[in-house]
Amino acid sequence: MKKSLRLVLSGSIQGMFFRQFIKDNAEKHNIKGFVRNLDDGKVEVFIEGSIEDVNSMAEICRKGPLHAQIRGVEQKDERFQDFKDFRILRF
Repeated sequence: MKKSLRLVLSGSIQGMFFRQFIKDNAEKHNIKGFVRNLDDGKVEVFIEGSIEDVNSMAEICRKGPLHAQIRGVEQKDERFQDFKDFRILRF
């Protein structure tokens, strides 16, 4: 079974190599999707893959890298998009 999930994370996370941390872990867990900074200081993560891989990756996102301070997590199930890779989006 496949699963897609959108997480919006808030806290002290931008500027902490957070996006690269997410990308590296996504690739290790065979996760597709994207991560991007939002204008309001939050980080959006869209992940999809097997149910087990997505659940593991969601937990990694909630914890973040060593120096990140995640204060809030909004999570929403999404429609499967069939991404081919994982990307860091920049706007």
